[in-house]
Amino acid sequence: MAIKIAGGKTEDGIVVGNNYDKYASKNPIVRWMMKGFENSLSGLVATVAPKTIHEVGCGEGYWVLKWNKEGIDARGCDFSQQVINIAKENSTATNLPASLFKTRSIYDLNKEEDSAELIVCCEVLEHLEDPEAGLKAIKKVADDYVILSVPREPLWRVLNLARGKYIKDMGNTPGHLQHWSKKSFIELVEKHFIIVEVKSPLPWTMILCRQR
Repeated sequence: MAIKIAGGKTEDGIVVGNNYDKYASKNPIVRWMMKGFENSLSGLVATVAPKTIHEVGCGEGYWVLKWNKEGIDARGCDFSQQVINIAKENSTATNLPASLFKTRSIYDLNKEEDSAELIVCCEVLEHLEDPEAGLKAIKKVADDYVILSVPREPLWRVLNLARGKYIKDMGNTPGHLQHWSKKSFIELVEKHFIIVEVKSPLPWTMILCRQR
């Protein structure tokens, strides 16, 4: 599914959305990694079989649109007005309502408007100055299940260095404020949720968890 992406846009000094269209990349290594990510996420969603999904940090809307096409009532939010505008464009282009998307920070989630059977928050927590507050906000709106994913460190930075990226920052992707190994991320999530299943699509850690 081809979508319009942010392509390096910034908002309040923060890089928003995707720098490039990783979902449509012709690079065989990127395609292999994204296939692993998509298979893992789709598998965990199938395990839950939710009727409703709220993706927190939805970016340009790729997954929300995909889930709606599959018949799931999915919607998304993102802190960036710019990236939500792009998500709405993508939604309209695929004959889905722009109202699927709204501008909202993870810290401002509220139970009345943002709850769903499954909350998905992928590639968001590493950007937060206060990931604990982000997890607490998700906990308030999750009816039951949550899927979380973050880059697996130090593997993420090693792979960046291997492809000659972000050398001066020791391979750290711009905007990544937090860094977790698989073990340390599991320990963080366990403080807030019951872990159901852990997947490790290279180079991420992805966790299905549920409310205590």
